Amino acid sequence: MTKLPISVFIICQNEEQHIRRLLTSLEMMDEIIIVDSGSTDMTLEIAREYDVKITHQEWLGYTKQKQFAMNLCSHDWVLNLDADEALTPTLVAKMEAIIKSDDADCVRLPRNDFFIGQPFSTLTKKPNNLRFFKKSNAQFKPDVLVHESAQVDGREIQIKEAFDHFGYDSIHVLTDKCNQYSTLKADEKFAKGKRHSLLKLTLVFPIIFLKVYLLQRFIFSGRRGFIQSVITAYYSFIKEAKLYEAYQREKHHRV
Repeated sequence: MTKLPISVFIICQNEEQHIRRLLTSLEMMDEIIIVDSGSTDMTLEIAREYDVKITHQEWLGYTKQKQFAMNLCSHDWVLNLDADEALTPTLVAKMEAIIKSDDADCVRLPRNDFFIGQPFSTLTKKPNNLRFFKKSNAQFKPDVLVHESAQVDGREIQIKEAFDHFGYDSIHVLTDKCNQYSTLKADEKFAKGKRHSLLKLTLVFPIIFLKVYLLQRFIFSGRRGFIQSVITAYYSFIKEAKLYEAYQREKHHRV
């Protein structure tokens, strides 16, 4: 089997639930880099069953950890995936065609989220992520604490072939991530001097809910789409609430 000249880099910790599915989907990739920040479950034992390169690195934060992992890649074309994601054969074939044509420097991929056991309706708009790109043109900005994406110089294209994402499959996991990510995002905004406002604090929840539920068409995904829309709006609200909290704490410390 001729493998594709692609380096896949993965940062992970305690992902025994997902890692096998991901690695099985990567059999066509020539190089797989795993940067683990201290797994205590079976993640690494499962990973060693595959042809992968494993490096330990204490947690540096999302952006710096991914930059560290990308720097270990030997191919110019790199693919950034999380342990709770997986490729499809259709997407792999499309990646091969992109490499052969060499008419792009980075590729934006639709993400097929599984939530409460199944994907959303095909009528619901899929999010997209910049995950497949040339390493020589890319870097991760160190001041971005979460929702990090490589900054790539060059021609960007967007394709319709999606990768699968299982990390939001349960409400428990999704709300835990909302709490974690909203803290990081609020800290990032505070560090950059972005101000909170009563108007945004008041309106962000209903505006984001309507945007997701109606404009992004989660309405077509039934009860699961409604639940997802509420959680997304809640995430946007607590980001603003935590930014307000950060300024209040700073004010009290100055007194």
